[in-house]
Amino acid sequence: MDPLEQRRHEEKERRRDAIVDAAEVVFGSKGYEQATMEQVAREARVSRALVYLYFKDKLELHLAVCTRGLHMLRERFVRAAETETRGADRVTALGREYMRFAADQPTYFAALSRFEAHRPDASEPGSIEALCLSAGLAVHEVTVAALQAGQADGSVRSDLGNPLLVAITLWGFVHGSLQIATTKGPAVEASGVGVQDFLETALAIAQRGIASTG
Repeated sequence: MDPLEQRRHEEKERRRDAIVDAAEVVFGSKGYEQATMEQVAREARVSRALVYLYFKDKLELHLAVCTRGLHMLRERFVRAAETETRGADRVTALGREYMRFAADQPTYFAALSRFEAHRPDASEPGSIEALCLSAGLAVHEVTVAALQAGQADGSVRSDLGNPLLVAITLWGFVHGSLQIATTKGPAVEASGVGVQDFLETALAIAQRGIASTG
C-alpha cells in the first residue's frame, strides 16, 4: 500500500471509529429504540450522509458497537484467565469478569443483550454481522481454553462433551442471570432475594456443573 493510500485508509478508519464512538454515546443516553442516525451524525459532527456511507442502517451501527464491546470483553477475559492456575478457577474468573463488565460497561452490555435477542440473517463473509458473530466466537474460545485446561489438570469434569457447547451454555446462563439482575433487580429485591446473592448463587451453580467430582 503506497503512502497516499495508507493515509486514506487511516482517515477512513478514524471517521468510522468516530461514528461508532458517537453511536455509543447516543445509544447510551437515548436507548437503541429512541436513537436516530441523525443524532449519531450530530454527535460525531459529520453529515448524516457520511454515517450512511459507513453503515447502511441503525442495525449495522448497533452491530459495530457490539463488535467493539466483544473485543473489549475478550481482552478482559484473557486477563482474568491469567490470574488463575486451575482451569475450573479460570472459568469462575471469567464469570466474575463478565459480571464486572456488565456493571461498568452498561452500554456495551445493553447492546449485547439486544444482540442476543436478534436473529441474524444469512450474512456474507466480511459483513458487519459476520464480524460481530466472529468476535462473539472469539470470546467463547477463551472459555473453551479454560475448560480444556481444567480437564487437563483434573479440576473440570472430563465428561462434559463438546467444550464449545459448554462455553456457549455457560454464557447463556450467566448472561441471562445478569439480564434478570439488570432489568428485574428491584422486583428480585422486593421478593426478599438480594441481587448480589442471586448472582453469586448462579455462579455457584455453574461452578458445580463443571467441577470434577474426583
